[in-house]
Amino acid sequence: MVFIRFKNQHDWKKTGNFMIKTIGKKIQKKTPVSSSGEKRARVADGASGYLYVCIVAMALLLLAIAPVSAGTQTMAGSPELNAHIGSTNEFSPGDDFNLPVVIENTGLNQFMIVNSGIISPTDLSNTAKQLTVTLSPGDAPLVVKPDPQVVGDLPASQSATAQFHITVNQYAAAGNYELPVVLNYTYLYQANQEGSETLNYQYKSVNQTVLIPITIKPEVQITIPAVEADNLNAGIEGYVNLTVKNVGSDDGRNAVVLIRQNDNSPITPDEGSVYIGDFPVGATANCTFRVAVGSDAQQKTYPLDVLVTYKNYEGDYVNSPNETIGVPVGQKVAFSVTPVSASVTPGANTVITYRFQNTGGTTAYNAEARISAVDPFTSNDDTAFLGTMAPGDSRTASFDVSVDSGATVKEYGLDSEVLYYDNFNNQFTSDPLKANVVIVSAPSLIDSIGLPGLIAIVLVVLAIAGYVIYTKRFKPR
Repeated sequence: MVFIRFKNQHDWKKTGNFMIKTIGKKIQKKTPVSSSGEKRARVADGASGYLYVCIVAMALLLLAIAPVSAGTQTMAGSPELNAHIGSTNEFSPGDDFNLPVVIENTGLNQFMIVNSGIISPTDLSNTAKQLTVTLSPGDAPLVVKPDPQVVGDLPASQSATAQFHITVNQYAAAGNYELPVVLNYTYLYQANQEGSETLNYQYKSVNQTVLIPITIKPEVQITIPAVEADNLNAGIEGYVNLTVKNVGSDDGRNAVVLIRQNDNSPITPDEGSVYIGDFPVGATANCTFRVAVGSDAQQKTYPLDVLVTYKNYEGDYVNSPNETIGVPVGQKVAFSVTPVSASVTPGANTVITYRFQNTGGTTAYNAEARISAVDPFTSNDDTAFLGTMAPGDSRTASFDVSVDSGATVKEYGLDSEVLYYDNFNNQFTSDPLKANVVIVSAPSLIDSIGLPGLIAIVLVVLAIAGYVIYTKRFKPR
């Protein structure tokens, strides 16, 4: 504040940011003086008056320019950002999840110059403006999506959350890692007032990296180097032989290998667990499981899930991630039937014979063929033993049947099937088979003896007749 003193005044006057003090005229006692003294006095008074006028003019000039020099506002402070994970920071290999990264602004304004003539800025120096957040994997064995997240302005004493999708590698090594979080923003560095209505902002850009720690926990991870299906066909039971290897980072104890049905796969476990005990990193174990295959399965490869339950490094029983394998399934057991001798006549009792063949993909043990005799057929012998039939084998089977004398001459189809056993002595029945049989008319004499036989019979009859006639006419009396 500027103070200006005026002669012959006795008070102070304030104008704007300036204080002007005036001093009243001082009454002096007049004393006689000489003319020359009066002249010197007038000259002194004139010089003093001129000085006072100059001082007043300067004061008025300062008053005129005072609004232009309104002053400069200075604030001390800036954003102080830090980042951390808004959930657990411990993950397992193969995890797939959304990771919340929380950014906090703890910046403070240390002081601010306040003056009635200074314009207040709209931005504060401790606000992080146009903040973007980028998360990188660093040297951690994981994948980060998506691209940088735009957070916007982050005032002091507030926080914001950016979401990133994380996929940890299936066979990630256990250990501690740091994920770099890059924070890009600007902030108000200085605000200078120019005149009474103009505020000049000056911003600074900041590129800040914060490291957030994560832990990938050790666990058993498995691969299946070898898969072998033993006698595994649609509709029967068989074995699956597996080689299981620990490629993880934890030594499993009291380990048990399990198999489980995969969704709607036709392969279901009958004996689905094998105890293998200690299962250290790098170890392998051979396991055999008994499974059943649905009868509607096709000849192709179906999925099967494999996992290991074990005691981990913390003493807790946990399961390894599922490993899905493919198991080949062969053709179901199937048979065909073709007639060898299967024609009968009405009223006859006849043996009919058929050939049964194993057209499936596995061996049928102790197979037995069976027919169902329906009107106009009857049978007291409707089964025939075929024995063990490997794929492609064929056997003949004969059945004794009787035909009603009024049966219509035509082709009939008798229902037949094959009963058999699998490798585990489970009994199965084949799909229904149609065994064709033909009813034919009784053969005529010509059909029975043929034309040469008929001629021979005629000749014999004629010879006998001629002999009789001859003896009657020419024999002497």
